[in-house]
Amino acid sequence: MTPVRVLAVASEVYPIVKTGGLADVAGALPLALKAHGVEMRTLMPGYPDVMRMLGGAGEIRRWPDYFGGPGRLLAGSHGGLDLFVLDVPHLYARPGNPYVTAEGVDWPDNGLRFAALSRIAADIGHGLVPAFVPDVVHAHDWQAGLAPAYLHYDNRPRPGTVMTIHNMAYQGKFAPQLIGTIGLPWDSFNVHGLEYFGGISFLKAGLQLADRITTVSPTYAQEIQSDEGGMGLGGLLRERADVLSGILNGIDIDVWNPRTDPHIAYRFGADDLTFRAANKAVLQQQFNLDSSDEAPLLGVISRLSWQKGLDLLLEAIPTILGDGMQLALLGSGDRDLQDRYQAVARANPGRIGVVIGYDEILAHLIQAGSDALIVPSRFEPCGLTQLYALRYGAVPIVSRVGGLEDTIVDIGEANTSDRDATGFKFAPVTVEALTGTLRKANTAFHNKATWRRLQLSGLATDVSWRNRAGDYAMLYRDLVAARRT
Repeated sequence: MTPVRVLAVASEVYPIVKTGGLADVAGALPLALKAHGVEMRTLMPGYPDVMRMLGGAGEIRRWPDYFGGPGRLLAGSHGGLDLFVLDVPHLYARPGNPYVTAEGVDWPDNGLRFAALSRIAADIGHGLVPAFVPDVVHAHDWQAGLAPAYLHYDNRPRPGTVMTIHNMAYQGKFAPQLIGTIGLPWDSFNVHGLEYFGGISFLKAGLQLADRITTVSPTYAQEIQSDEGGMGLGGLLRERADVLSGILNGIDIDVWNPRTDPHIAYRFGADDLTFRAANKAVLQQQFNLDSSDEAPLLGVISRLSWQKGLDLLLEAIPTILGDGMQLALLGSGDRDLQDRYQAVARANPGRIGVVIGYDEILAHLIQAGSDALIVPSRFEPCGLTQLYALRYGAVPIVSRVGGLEDTIVDIGEANTSDRDATGFKFAPVTVEALTGTLRKANTAFHNKATWRRLQLSGLATDVSWRNRAGDYAMLYRDLVAARRT
């Protein structure tokens, strides 16, 4: 097996910095690729949490002025991950969320901050670090979208480039005047480069100029080629369909393992689900819900947004209450949705529990203690929470979109698909379809044999990176071979 060197470029990496699924992928994929002969190092910004955790990192280069202030490139490791860190304090030494202020507004210099990350990625691609000259630069989402652009416009021998879309909704749009500031040529401002409806888009640049494009599920790869799913970039993706592929995300099955999970109250495995009931009792206590074995407990771990369909779930609350179900929701996001969920919880003590925010420990407990996990997204590139649910015996109830369609086998599909059912899917994404499916799940829950079969089929599903990492390794090798011919 020919070894391949890959530089991954990501704005967040679990367990160091996480706001969403991108971090989980960026943290797990490099470890899984080792078994496939791929040496991956990950470049990320030097946020305060990164600098605290890196400890003992070596300095590779230092600049008196890097995009407006002093900067350094460091190399180190954390939790088995080999890292390059761009330490530029005037760009990254800020508290809280990597992308927004404490008031929830984008940092006004985000274009500069993530252009700097892409520029150093291109320089590493050109051999800035002689000990690690990559065969491929793999950019994740808009924050790394300029890496393929810099490598293209540098007009010199370069590694292959891969652009991965984790969510088309976030495109990195900025004023065209930024081009001169970030060191790209003005002739890049055209429809075949960065130009996007009169401005520039970092994501569009990556999609236009990368050698290969991937996204995180086969169904999403089809959806984003439509005008609606492509969110303004569907035409470009149709033009580049020959280099676009969908590779399902996996999860870190060591972190998400109910047999060893330190975050849950009682550990369990597929051979004995007895302690799921004990975790459910603890979860009910945590959310101030009535103690009941017979009430189906629905879990939600989500950003509260229109995309995630959480407004539809609010409208389904009367069905949840009327059919004797409970709801435990963990999430944050849209202020109006937050307020409405809290109001519903106050109005229905013992039946609806809501925690606003994100808590990793509580997220694990919801997976281990809820009977079903709801993901009613209007669009979902892949989704990870339903994969965690399969791993923990929480039966997924999901919309038929993106990776949710690809990862869950509906109870009505099992006979025709030759696969065992693992959950419930609904379409279209409407309140009526959701409530109908909730009622179907409620009926199945009270048939203990049916519910146990769903749980065991989910627990038997391979949700690891093992095969998915092999798909990425093949993609890298094919790209390297193509560039050598």
